[in-house]
Amino acid sequence: MPASNSARVPDTEVIPVPPLNLTGQFAGIRDELLRELTEVAASGAYVLGPKVTAFEADLARYCGTQHALGLSSGTDALLVALMALHSGPGDEVIVPAFTFFATAGTVARTGARPVFCDIEPRTFNIDPAQVERLITPRTKALMPVHLYGQLADMRALLDIASRHRVPIIEDAAQAIGACDTAGTRAGAFGLCGALSFYPTKNLGALGDAGALVTNDGDLFETCRKLRIHGSGHTYYHEQVGGNFRIDALQAALLSVKLKHLETWTVARRARAARYTELIAAAGLAPEHVRPPAEIHGRHVYHQYVLRASRRDELVEFLKARQIGAGVYYPLPLHLQKCFGNLGHKLGDFPESERAAAEVLALPIYPELTDAQQHAVVRALAAFYQQ
Repeated sequence: MPASNSARVPDTEVIPVPPLNLTGQFAGIRDELLRELTEVAASGAYVLGPKVTAFEADLARYCGTQHALGLSSGTDALLVALMALHSGPGDEVIVPAFTFFATAGTVARTGARPVFCDIEPRTFNIDPAQVERLITPRTKALMPVHLYGQLADMRALLDIASRHRVPIIEDAAQAIGACDTAGTRAGAFGLCGALSFYPTKNLGALGDAGALVTNDGDLFETCRKLRIHGSGHTYYHEQVGGNFRIDALQAALLSVKLKHLETWTVARRARAARYTELIAAAGLAPEHVRPPAEIHGRHVYHQYVLRASRRDELVEFLKARQIGAGVYYPLPLHLQKCFGNLGHKLGDFPESERAAAEVLALPIYPELTDAQQHAVVRALAAFYQQ
């Protein structure tokens, strides 16, 4: 049923709305970034070194942790954390069934078994009520994800983890700066947190990069060695690690961007609030779409994700109008071919499957204009008024 006539939004000219505007962000801080690039190039210190050390200190302060370790990617941050816990064959790690692949993929890479858990329908994050039933003597860790920039229910998860003496590795790849009402930030709740600085993230590098943050000094030292093939001193190896180093150039550029992150986060949140207002004014919610809910503190809106009826048709309609909406993610992890050996089937995790069929991310970034947001909502209204 279409939205009411009184709520119709005028369907005027098409305004292209790209899914991202990384060039716009670069233009705003171009001179700062180029100064850092030139300084690193002239220094000859291209891997690790003082630029990395300085960024790690800034990042730890921002996240509210004692330590931060620059790494090659968010995926490698998860992998290093699992390696530090000696995750391996016979172990189990509890992960949400609906998230980006790396969460479960890194578990499998260590030889452990990813144990899937369904999600809360409001937040798309792991459901603590179901987590406890999945814990066994083989559980090596819990790995909640702060999906789309919204915290998982960490108070409930910390209570479960404490009672069962199981560590928590936070997948905070999409959630830097998200915090609860007490101000504790993503990555600072559990044993450690993994951050991604892939270029599309709220804090994005100009290439691949990531970090691990923690308050545990012993874990930090272990992971610092794992970052360089398990070596505390060159050519002497205490354990088998990997090449998980962050480039000095990426660290230097991220240091510049980190100074702007809070401003960008405020802008993202304002854009998210504007979307919600426009969608309500257009009469689209809750019958046709359901905007994101902010449940466990400050959502940083890495993505502004709706639940949408007739989602796949809507995606094609928006593409035709040059609006870069995306689906994150179209297939839950338990139904991925590579995890077929775990024996799951359709219907095992109904909320994850429902989310995969309904989620739609609208373009959101600090540089998004009012006109572009109006164009997006006009297109949504036009689709449901057909």
